[in-house]
Amino acid sequence: MAITNRSSENEFDMKVAYFDCASGISGDMTLGALIDAGAPLATIQTTLESLGLPQVRLQTAEVKKNGFRATQLTVEHPPEHAHRHLHHITDMIDASQMNPRQRDLAKQIFTKLGEAEAKVHGSTLRKVHFHEVGAVDSISDICGVAIALDLLNIERIHASPVPTGHGFIEIAHGRCSVPAPATAELLKGIPLAASSVEAELTTPTGAAILAALSSGFGPMPAMRVETIGYGSGQRNLEQQPNILRVMIGSADDSNTPNGLAANEQVVLLETNLDDTSGEMIGHCAGLLWEAGALDVFTTAIAMKKNRPGVQLSVLCATADVQKLEAILFLETTTLGVRRSLLGRNVLPRNQQIIETPYGNVSGVIAQLPDGQSRFSPEFESCRKAALEQKVSLAQVYDAARRAFAS
Repeated sequence: MAITNRSSENEFDMKVAYFDCASGISGDMTLGALIDAGAPLATIQTTLESLGLPQVRLQTAEVKKNGFRATQLTVEHPPEHAHRHLHHITDMIDASQMNPRQRDLAKQIFTKLGEAEAKVHGSTLRKVHFHEVGAVDSISDICGVAIALDLLNIERIHASPVPTGHGFIEIAHGRCSVPAPATAELLKGIPLAASSVEAELTTPTGAAILAALSSGFGPMPAMRVETIGYGSGQRNLEQQPNILRVMIGSADDSNTPNGLAANEQVVLLETNLDDTSGEMIGHCAGLLWEAGALDVFTTAIAMKKNRPGVQLSVLCATADVQKLEAILFLETTTLGVRRSLLGRNVLPRNQQIIETPYGNVSGVIAQLPDGQSRFSPEFESCRKAALEQKVSLAQVYDAARRAFAS
């Protein structure tokens, strides 16, 4: 989702942040990167003090990670053993000097965390209590990130696919495999990157920031980069620099017509078939549509030894990839499915029922970039009306379009 709740002075000059999560993401890495990119530490510190947390101080230091510089953030505070509920934290936020946008961003992140914790512990959002993420340092990280995003005027976040690392960690509930249960829940539907690093690269706090605020995942979107911040993780990794890179700039929307929802991320699944019958492909396509595919289509291709074949393509949301891949493997003879992460522009649209001389016809109204509307009658609705009224399908289509235009 977009994190903005205000209008840009120039609709083609939206401030965008791209999170390059090559070594995962955590709350302190994110806040360190945003401070490194120019968010004023003193202002963040003063605002955090209004939360009522005792003697909290943000300390930053420039460090080297595998030869690369970055800002390492540490939250210093006296020891405490409080386990807070979500409403305790939101009460603290509401009573603070954070402005409305900062409060909203922080609450979005904590709500995502609460929903994940409630799911994995079989509790409710009201009853679930936070352990590590309810501690002073995590509260400071999350609220600090919300404050920094607002101070930097960032209106939209995009991120790379996210590595989690692997292995085991000790948490309040005992020894758990990586990713931790809440982290895994938060990362549902988010593209993950493979990693051989035996460590927890992505924490629940980092995952919650992305789950709550990121508009899309994949390559860096079209933008004019203005500043780059580097936030260091606490651990030193042998394989790679333990750094989160945040690239901040203006969205290059000059080729995107006004009114389009740009940068929507979708996945293209493709497989080539030369030994699957047309009936099996048709049956598979029907199941893919029923399972929520955005589009399903076939292309005639020539395969090895000049055998004619079919390329079966499926466009889907990132959250549906595994479900649709399972259908492809089960219902065709394929041995492999290709994945491509794509961006697409989508016209705003809504369902509408139009009254015609042949009865009510449903369809979709799309809002065009120039402000005009276009009505597309729905086939099954027109077909039903044509059969009932004993007229041609074309007559019903024409009547529906005329009724919409009148």
